[in-house]
Amino acid sequence: MSLTIHLDGKPFEIAEGKLLSEIIPDKDPRCCVAVIRPATRESASTSSFRLVTTQGEITIEPVGGGPEIFSRLTSENLLTIHWHDRYSSAFGPFASTIKPARSPHLYERGEVILGCGGYDPKHSYIIFSKMRHAADFGADETGGIIGKVVSGIGVLDRWRTGDAIQRIEQVISWADTSRSFTTTDKNLVLEDGMEIITHVLIRAAGYENRRVDTTTAGSVEHLLLSYEELLFHVSRSASTHIADIRKSGTDVPEENRLPRREGSVTARTKGRGRGSIYIYTTDIPASNAHTIVGQVTRGIELVRLAKDGDVFCLKIDPPRFDLVGLLLPAAEQAASAKGIRLIADRREEERVVVGQTPETTLECLAAGEVHLTTVPLSQVVDISLDDLHSPDSCTVFRRLTGLHLHRVGSLPLFFHFEDVYLFKPAVPKDVAIVPENVPSDTVPAGTLAITNDSRRGSGLVGVRTTDNSEFGPTSEPFEGTNIIGKVLDLHKLREYKETEIVFIREAGR
Repeated sequence: MSLTIHLDGKPFEIAEGKLLSEIIPDKDPRCCVAVIRPATRESASTSSFRLVTTQGEITIEPVGGGPEIFSRLTSENLLTIHWHDRYSSAFGPFASTIKPARSPHLYERGEVILGCGGYDPKHSYIIFSKMRHAADFGADETGGIIGKVVSGIGVLDRWRTGDAIQRIEQVISWADTSRSFTTTDKNLVLEDGMEIITHVLIRAAGYENRRVDTTTAGSVEHLLLSYEELLFHVSRSASTHIADIRKSGTDVPEENRLPRREGSVTARTKGRGRGSIYIYTTDIPASNAHTIVGQVTRGIELVRLAKDGDVFCLKIDPPRFDLVGLLLPAAEQAASAKGIRLIADRREEERVVVGQTPETTLECLAAGEVHLTTVPLSQVVDISLDDLHSPDSCTVFRRLTGLHLHRVGSLPLFFHFEDVYLFKPAVPKDVAIVPENVPSDTVPAGTLAITNDSRRGSGLVGVRTTDNSEFGPTSEPFEGTNIIGKVLDLHKLREYKETEIVFIREAGR
């Protein structure tokens, strides 16, 4: 006996008794999935409609007579594209009762219009405005606006001859979680009619199918940096949102203050929780403490069902574009894959990228070119950090050196005497370095350490080239020394002089 399930919106025929692990064998074991049983589909419908098209999904918030029109069109099997140009696309025809006003109207990008051809209501069309323009679409005297695209607006730019609206459905709110849930149980037995949602797809604010608006570049970069692992950790689940607070304490520019609709992704810009990421499950007003950084375009059901402590997989469009830390050939390959022209300062010998301009993903995509600063690989010092025993100190070290932003960081060489190299990064006032993983016995050569707040030289970083049983790598007593890792290329430090910038890289990152 075969069963039908829906996996991320697509129907699949499976044999009875199949397990969850058999249909998603490559799923990250840390990530939960949303499971929606057929019995949980209630009549708790939202006001939005989802249009599944041959180029992707869009969500429409209806206005005026929109709900009635879209509800009636849910019974239509297929609405094909009848015509399209740079300004708009029209799907149909179908019969309606509109009374054409025979006059032009001004339309904005994303507005959805009910119009007709030849002023004949029997040949009516759903028309999508791609940009601000004036036109006579055979609409009624109000202009015929029946809705606005609130997610997936980039799909409008991809429609071509032959594309179609495959189905229209009212967005359902699964409020009953007694039979809808999230799980990491790979042995879950699948049932007929089940829906499985494995990930959440987010479109970054300002990114619309090759059209890039850089006004959100700084805050979007924070989003992309926060989720390089593509894992959302639900620190808090509330009635209106879920939040991931792991990046709390990070400054984020306020660039895009708008109402927070269902599926909106925001970064907090003020308060102790600044830097935290939120995803909204209902519409609420704008806040001066939040900036919009993205929009969920698929998988909102997983967001609705996520609980405190859940981890789920993300996909973000576009992925982060960061060449810092790559060898120059790898950087050239990555830039070429994105269609971005690469301009390097030098090309002789084996070189590593230590800086890029523009710095953010959206600015690089908009400019179409990137300028790189490089240094010889022989000057990049590899280190390893001990997050297991010094998690807080390693976090501070990455922040001080820039390793929290890129694969390569830097340290200014402050002083070198005998077997000790000392580095003095700038330490912000709000950074605390509490005693952690202090040595109690001989400290081996190559050990990397940072002075903690018990000493006046807090924040000083050091390494020794020989073992020492009396003082730590920063020449402080053991109680003032936090061991954070090892320097793997100790011999390379001999090439540096005091006041020079030493470039460091985490091995294996």
